[in-house]
Amino acid sequence: MNTHLTFQKILFAIFAFIAALICCRIYYSGSFLFIFLVWNIFLAWVPFTISYYLGRLVTGRTWQQALLFIVWLLFFPNALYIITDLIHLQIETSVPKWFDAILLFLSSVIGLIMAFISLYRVEIFLAKRLHEKRITVIITAILFLGSFGVYLGRFLRWNSWDIIRDPLGLLSAVIERFIFPFEHLQTWGVTLLLTILFYLLYFLVKKMPGYLNRAV
Repeated sequence: MNTHLTFQKILFAIFAFIAALICCRIYYSGSFLFIFLVWNIFLAWVPFTISYYLGRLVTGRTWQQALLFIVWLLFFPNALYIITDLIHLQIETSVPKWFDAILLFLSSVIGLIMAFISLYRVEIFLAKRLHEKRITVIITAILFLGSFGVYLGRFLRWNSWDIIRDPLGLLSAVIERFIFPFEHLQTWGVTLLLTILFYLLYFLVKKMPGYLNRAV
């Protein structure tokens, strides 16, 4: 319990530091350019929180668990998405590049941390119900779908709530890329690269505790 509370305190300390950096940037430049990071971090926090309750829904009915898992899966790409905010570093502003680099890098890192903790909770949830060999396949599929979601958000500007606001438009964009994959090579190139990146980082993070224990 103490470890959990300590992690939460560190997490909120990082949130506060990012908020302070954004406030300093607004004060210095008079621009609200990077205020979107607050919203993106909140969206990354949503699947992080959902996964927490999913892991504790032990006695819930199957349909409740399935529904919560689907909602988590829909929001999961938002946590991975923040890493693409690094492209905003190319924008020329009056703010020093090193300051924006720190702000964007920290936001990306905290987004990935929440994404991987969220995914690990889901992996533990699935491990209690499925065979171990299936888990790796499912986790890879989740990272692939998450990477595809990142592409939809960054390049096509679709959002999670478009499933409700414009489901037909979103479905049409997705189906078109699956039916005509060779006409959308950028889609699958970006998705594949992101999948490999997230897969390697995720399993690296999972192995780090054991490696660090042996290193001391």
